[in-house]
Amino acid sequence: MKNPFALKEDPGSNIPKEVYGYRPYVLAFSAAWASAMYGYDSAFIGGTLSLPSFRKAYGLDNNTAGLSSNIVSTFQAGAFFGCIAGFFVAERFGRKPTIMVSGVVFIIGVILQMIGRLGLLYAGRALTGLGIGASSLMLPIYISECSPALIRGRLVGIFEIMLQVALVFGFWVNYGVDRDMDPARDIQWHIPVAVQFIPAGLLLISMPFLIESPRWLVAKNRGEQARRALSWVRNLPEDHAYISTELGEIQASVTYELELSGGKDTNLQILRELGAKGIRNRVIISVLLMLLQNLTGINAINYYSPTILKAIGFTGTSVGLLATGIYGLVKMFTTVIFMVFFVDRFGRRSALLVGAVGAMVAMFYLAGYSKLSGSFEGRAKQDAGSNAALAMIYLYAIFYGFSWNGIPWIFASEVLPNRIRTLGMMFSVCMQWLAQFIVVYSLPYMIKAITYGTFIFFGTCTVVAFCFAYVFVPETKNVALEDMDLMFGKEAPLFAPSARKRYLEIRAAGLNTALIHEAERKAEDADVERAEHGGQS
Repeated sequence: MKNPFALKEDPGSNIPKEVYGYRPYVLAFSAAWASAMYGYDSAFIGGTLSLPSFRKAYGLDNNTAGLSSNIVSTFQAGAFFGCIAGFFVAERFGRKPTIMVSGVVFIIGVILQMIGRLGLLYAGRALTGLGIGASSLMLPIYISECSPALIRGRLVGIFEIMLQVALVFGFWVNYGVDRDMDPARDIQWHIPVAVQFIPAGLLLISMPFLIESPRWLVAKNRGEQARRALSWVRNLPEDHAYISTELGEIQASVTYELELSGGKDTNLQILRELGAKGIRNRVIISVLLMLLQNLTGINAINYYSPTILKAIGFTGTSVGLLATGIYGLVKMFTTVIFMVFFVDRFGRRSALLVGAVGAMVAMFYLAGYSKLSGSFEGRAKQDAGSNAALAMIYLYAIFYGFSWNGIPWIFASEVLPNRIRTLGMMFSVCMQWLAQFIVVYSLPYMIKAITYGTFIFFGTCTVVAFCFAYVFVPETKNVALEDMDLMFGKEAPLFAPSARKRYLEIRAAGLNTALIHEAERKAEDADVERAEHGGQS
């Protein structure tokens, strides 16, 4: 029987089969409890805001739009600054400690949310955001740097899989407590808040047993530790030829990047390198992918799904939460299937393009239905039209789930050079949280002010996202991290199809980045030697 998980290797790669064993998956799943923290929070807060006990405890009935926006968006503000703090912690102490510290900060934030006072709720939301911001920056980088190129998309995709599974739990926990718990008792809202302890606790239990990123260790001149870490995750002896070869390629890449910087290894120098030709284009593409990911409207549905469902005719808290829970299941199964079976087969670029087409159709349909039915004026009722609109939300979940849901995270974590990967990823993830903040803070006011135009806005942004991906996002599947220069370096074409063609031509010639850099170094040494001999004569 053919293995459904097997992928086709590059001919002549001679990679030992042990490299694709269970250890990279264990590492990815264990670390991805951090993304489960993120996913659950993305889902539970919107439903919890609609619970009668929560609304009574915090007086939401008096200023629903303002308080809802503040409670939800405080998390995004915390995450924005957590992402920045995560960069400095990670560069100084490593990927693994940063993820663990983020779990501790998250737990402190949850404790504050449980107390039941508005000021402490804001503080708790800010602290959980701080922890999520740091971990969302570091987790894709950590998994990407530990993964074999052939299955890197699948492994980084576990970040999104765990997020979606936790997101579904968030939807259904709210549905369960709304249906079965006494709305007059605070325990109804305490339960969904307390569930946040579970993924954070499992993260802190799992992470101490994992390795540090071999690439970070090499960058910090800890060669022996890097060899041990790489040996563990590749499931090969430390003296195996493959370990020595891969470690040599990582070292060559790090050395070359350090030489280009003039030997300077400061944060200020790394910041300057972000603006260099061949690097700034990668940062800009990654940042804009994160922006466009949010402008397709996903977080509008994630955080305010009960409000949107009410607008298209699904009234009643339980009905809205049930429909939201099914939405979460649809998005979760789509994401899991794509990340496990297809992301490393069909790649990133084609998924972004197809997903954008489906998402834009769904958004424009919802705009048309809302306009014709008068749903935002309270005239919509649950009938065949509203059922079709609900189906479009689920269709949106399918198309978004296999494309813009996870691919911007994968892309941003894999295309940047080793030395500036963390800082470049910081800018990308900061944009993720800034865009989330803008969307979730603005949405209640958008729904009130422009009604069905909200869907037109997100649909139009999805058209822009399609055009951007078509022109500027090349295919990166099965490309080694150290070979991204071949597609994005200073000599590479700007437009996506040409950049991918250049990479394939260079690889077909039997070359890689390490060999090209070595040849360049030898040529420079020869020029210096000729100049010296010429001067002596």
